[in-house]
Amino acid sequence: MSTPFLEVRTTADGSSTLYVPALDEHYHSTHGALQEARHVYLAAGLEPALTPAAEAPTPVWVLEIGFGTGLNALLTLERSLALPSSQVIFYDTIEKFPLPADVIGQLSTETYDEELLDYQQQLHAAAWNRPVVLTPQFVLLKLAGQLQETPLAENTYQVIYFDAFAPEKQPDMWTDEVFAQLYAATAPGGVLVSYCAKGSFRRSLKAAGWLVEKIPGPPGKREMTRARKEIVYA
Repeated sequence: MSTPFLEVRTTADGSSTLYVPALDEHYHSTHGALQEARHVYLAAGLEPALTPAAEAPTPVWVLEIGFGTGLNALLTLERSLALPSSQVIFYDTIEKFPLPADVIGQLSTETYDEELLDYQQQLHAAAWNRPVVLTPQFVLLKLAGQLQETPLAENTYQVIYFDAFAPEKQPDMWTDEVFAQLYAATAPGGVLVSYCAKGSFRRSLKAAGWLVEKIPGPPGKREMTRARKEIVYA
């Protein structure tokens, strides 16, 4: 798989993103890649799926659409380090264009401590298309390929990070069929979170069966989207 020409750029909070000149598109918000990831994917998606402290921990299955720079995975791994030892995050991610080593080497690491920097390197070094145990609480599966061509187990994921390029830049990723595929793969009660709040996106989610809500967005963006798969009681 070839990777489009990329430029490494620094966002407002000091973290890195990538710019794709051919699409005139950034991988993350220029207002702050770290801020966006923590707000959209961890706070709105992962945190509500974690087992409350008073209950026995259960595994959490996360699916990320677009591994990219590995930022969402890294922050999820960081969060897992503070969880009870018996709670495991299984983190699956699908990426059509894995980054070449020279681009990875240019990403800013100034915002990471030594431990997190080591995990960032491990995330990118991990083999593709097979599970890799990075810590006892974090199991990574990087899948190289196109989402629409990737078989996904039904009723599996508690959280989906939908981090594709914007609908006008990558329209094939924002179709009714894609969100129906992801709905089938989501566990009852599971959520899909995305930085995007466009009306066409919300309509496609609803057409696939999702219960959709707009919630406050990260710095620089008024709103984002969270969608939930309804629990149907017999």
